[in-house]
Amino acid sequence: MSAGPERAPAEPAALPQSLRRNAPLVPTDGSASRALAAVIAILTFLAALCAGAAEIVASSAAQWQGAVSQEVTIQVRPGPGRDTEADVARAVALAKEAPGIAGTRALSKTESEHLLEPWLGSGLDLGELPVPRLITVRLAGAGTPADLPALRARLAEALPGAASLDDHALWLSRLSTMAHTFVGIGVGVVALVLVATGLAVTFATRGAMAGNREVVEVLHFVGAGDDYIAREFQRRFFRLGLRGGAVGAGAALALLALAAWLARLWRASPAGDEIEALFGGFEISWRGYASVVLIGVIASVVTGVVSRLTVRRFLA
Repeated sequence: MSAGPERAPAEPAALPQSLRRNAPLVPTDGSASRALAAVIAILTFLAALCAGAAEIVASSAAQWQGAVSQEVTIQVRPGPGRDTEADVARAVALAKEAPGIAGTRALSKTESEHLLEPWLGSGLDLGELPVPRLITVRLAGAGTPADLPALRARLAEALPGAASLDDHALWLSRLSTMAHTFVGIGVGVVALVLVATGLAVTFATRGAMAGNREVVEVLHFVGAGDDYIAREFQRRFFRLGLRGGAVGAGAALALLALAAWLARLWRASPAGDEIEALFGGFEISWRGYASVVLIGVIASVVTGVVSRLTVRRFLA
């Protein structure tokens, strides 16, 4: 004879008013709750800053790579018995004849010597030194690709031992490696911060369960299931995580916006060129701002999910 379908534990239909509103299962306004919200806000702030910094580096590296990849450099070395000016003119003519070249510019002897000042200092007389002459060659772009190997071969044939072509491939490779490494470090730091958030929520949830053991027993006595209790903890801790995540992400957005505003002010100063060359415009795109907001949301979700899992494990 069939015993009939099992009936799932009923949700508490009429809990005492003190348990439902005046004395919530997981208080959110106590000192422990405020401390947890502050911890989540600090961790979210640090993670958002790492994400914003990684976005700035990635954007700046993309700008640098785009600018450098559109130019190549021809180096003309002085030699005994050679007319350097004639060699420079010959190299410029060969570059202009090559397909895919948008323009050329030969640096004067004085400009070439100025390029050595950061390493040798100013005030030195470099007139007697065989300072190489540089020619910047601007490429036309993807629409008309340049045949750089052919140009390199023509330079070697016309000016053997005196001219060489540098396409900056090694420098671009190192720049790409540096940018990817920094972005990877940023992602790793964000992951560690989220793990730390989960650990903090785990200990806070266990403390709340221990402090409300009698309430949990009363709820079980009146028919509340583990799902109901876990859902209550998840809802309360999600609100804490949402509050802390919003504060942390908002502070990170404010700091990034302030840094961009200060960078625009410094751009007009004598050090503005150096700042812009190193950090670009110090502005992140919409993707960077979206990642900061997303980190705040993820911190809230992690808080809620970890609290629910901790409660289920504690009750089991």
